[in-house]
Amino acid sequence: MSDNEKNAPTADAAAPAAAPAKTGLATPAWVAIAVAALVVGVLAGHFLLGGFSATTSLAGKTTLSTDQLDSTIATYTYNGTAHPVTAREVIEQTVTVANGANEDGTYNVPAASDVVSYAQQQVLLADAAARGLSVSDDELDSFANDMFGSSDYAEIASQYGIDEETAKATLRDSALLNKLRDAVVTTTLPESAPTAPTEPEEGQEDVATADYASYIIGLLGDEWDSENGTWARSDGDYYGTLSSYEITNDSATYAAAQAAYQVAYNKYSEAYTQMSQEWSDYTRSTLSNASIQVGSLTA
Repeated sequence: MSDNEKNAPTADAAAPAAAPAKTGLATPAWVAIAVAALVVGVLAGHFLLGGFSATTSLAGKTTLSTDQLDSTIATYTYNGTAHPVTAREVIEQTVTVANGANEDGTYNVPAASDVVSYAQQQVLLADAAARGLSVSDDELDSFANDMFGSSDYAEIASQYGIDEETAKATLRDSALLNKLRDAVVTTTLPESAPTAPTEPEEGQEDVATADYASYIIGLLGDEWDSENGTWARSDGDYYGTLSSYEITNDSATYAAAQAAYQVAYNKYSEAYTQMSQEWSDYTRSTLSNASIQVGSLTA
């Protein structure tokens, strides 16, 4: 499921406000950013720095040697089970180990925020698995095409400095989180955000056309009686805003089309906001059952 804009200007029947942006939310530079964005706020459990023996050997360090990459730098606990986190796992969220090395061959100790983000993601993925959710290879290909316009994982990986295996694993995790969101959120979005009507040529702003009428009627759905060329009912979402405009089956102005667009846009934005709130509530509730202990890491 694709996500789009959250905010839109309010509609005015007499003088519509400037049209909202026509594009959706920007595609993230790397899908890991999208995964992180699915988790609202910091871990809603406990965030404890230091205090566990497995990482005392890293205390005070800002860099790691290659043989320390598989050392446990944090432990998160979910539903009573403890899970170790290694530096390698956190680093490989965004870059290959080879590309993540400093000039002297050492590696920066992962930031605490990156460790928490990794733990958050693992908790949600565990809940998805517990619900019986999974992502097939065909679904993975479809998700990759939606995100990047391609399912060539080697090419995707090369663009972001990661290996193909990491690219596929990260995309699969992101697709699974999308499935989880769809499973726990009840609000349904339209298949896509509404598209703004085509602007008229200069001097033609007040000319009524069949194209604008068709555009409006397409948005109105069952609120419009096409057989009789008039409103089917007056209790729908559009009537209050558009009833002051002259609209027929084959004639409407750009101003009327703009007004219809803003109603549709606002409806979509409200649904998106509601969906986001439901997802936020779910993540906070789920993550409240988790805790994390982190060794001495960079802030």
